[in-house]
Amino acid sequence: MAKKKPVGVVYSTDPDFQYRYEEAVEPETLEPRQQDLRVLRDSKGRGGKTVTLVRGFVGSGSDLETLGKMLKNRCGIGGTVKEGEVVLQGDVREKVCAILEKEGYRYKRSGG
Repeated sequence: MAKKKPVGVVYSTDPDFQYRYEEAVEPETLEPRQQDLRVLRDSKGRGGKTVTLVRGFVGSGSDLETLGKMLKNRCGIGGTVKEGEVVLQGDVREKVCAILEKEGYRYKRSGG
């Protein structure tokens, strides 16, 4: 979650002054057929451990969390949702692609 940042005024001597904050606007979640997801394998910066990444989800953070939870449960593995992508433990690209296809998501498989 991003911190709220005050808008406009940096300092005020008015004792009744109230800061106005920017409202973070989350994008509206697209339908599964409109999503353009990327499924790839990665091991850089992870101590040699291989992970499967799902990138490109357009929508709210809670919907991304729901997608991540569904993928983790159906694959029977651990993982997390970080910085707008789903990170799953191990190389499970085949399983993830099969699950996404069954759920109606558009995706492309990348990586060797």
